[in-house]
Amino acid sequence: MTLQPGDALTSHNFGLQIDGVMVEYLAEVSGMTMEQDVITYQQNTPDGKNHVRNLPGVKKNGTCTVVRGMTQSSSFTQWINESINGQMATARKNASIIMMDFENNPVKRYNLRNAWCSKIDTSTVKAGEAAALTETVTITFEELVIE
Repeated sequence: MTLQPGDALTSHNFGLQIDGVMVEYLAEVSGMTMEQDVITYQQNTPDGKNHVRNLPGVKKNGTCTVVRGMTQSSSFTQWINESINGQMATARKNASIIMMDFENNPVKRYNLRNAWCSKIDTSTVKAGEAAALTETVTITFEELVIE
């Protein structure tokens, strides 16, 4: 690994795997969130003093947004269609967002369990415009494990 003590990963070297297959032409991953309820528990100590503790509560599902170039990727399109059509038996897949070092070695993984596409936006098409077309996909997942 090329990272030295004190080095940080860079934001431009990352990848997305869905069921072990790398998604090609990935431009951006953003807004990865996972939340857990906080339970505030108040009790009195044996000497009558109020004592407040925060406890972990129920985990909530998470989301992230992926922007990629609009391509002819049949597997990615199929996954989006399965999700949108409610074919959840095949739409739920395990995905990983992979952060890589300067030599493209995986350093950190965000593993998303039971991920599926909950929203898709396409970029604007306009006569006379010279721009790449993109798809912005919101991915919903049930559990996040960071390695």
